Amino acid sequence: MKKTAYTLLILLLTFLAACSSNEQSSTSSANNEESETQSEETSKTDPEESNDEGESVEVDKNLLSVEVKLPASMFEGESPEDIIAGAKEEGVKVTQNDDGSYTYKMSKSKHKEMMKELSTNIDQTVDEMKTSDDYASIKDITHNDDYSEFTMVVEKETYKNSMDGFATMGLGMSGMMYQLFDGAKPEEYSVKISLKDEASGEVFDEIVYPDAMEDNE
Repeated sequence: MKKTAYTLLILLLTFLAACSSNEQSSTSSANNEESETQSEETSKTDPEESNDEGESVEVDKNLLSVEVKLPASMFEGESPEDIIAGAKEEGVKVTQNDDGSYTYKMSKSKHKEMMKELSTNIDQTVDEMKTSDDYASIKDITHNDDYSEFTMVVEKETYKNSMDGFATMGLGMSGMMYQLFDGAKPEEYSVKISLKDEASGEVFDEIVYPDAMEDNE
């Protein structure tokens, strides 16, 4: 599970950087974000969010801000100073918690922008998979709104005799990341990928993440 968490962290920071580039061009926007952050102590948090001994990703959607708590295991080998300074450069406030985890605080508008960016990038990835010569067996990919279910339509025999199965990992990681940072509980989120034969319409395999990653560790 640590591998999953680390990969999700890298992807999160990438999207935070992309989202922050637009906000940094506006001084008034930055001032509004600071005001919203100062008001977060008076806001309500979701009572169902729990702390799993600092080893889970948690998202608290408050009245004016969103807090993303990342476990200490995702920051092994990194100094607190570097972590905090790096996030500050991207316009995100970070604090270290007593259990070693870190809480990233951002305005609701920034979180909404991040989720939109995530959705756009996942859709682009899906389109590339459907048209890329690297995945010759893949004919179509569909998904639901929260990216918890994907259906890959493939030429069955070509798929089985190729490395196109790696595409399912990309879909699984993308779906997990989207759900986590949209507030899904770590023990509840999952991504199911159904493999359907183009010729027969038969679903001949189903892969569920993160179970598939843990089985391979």
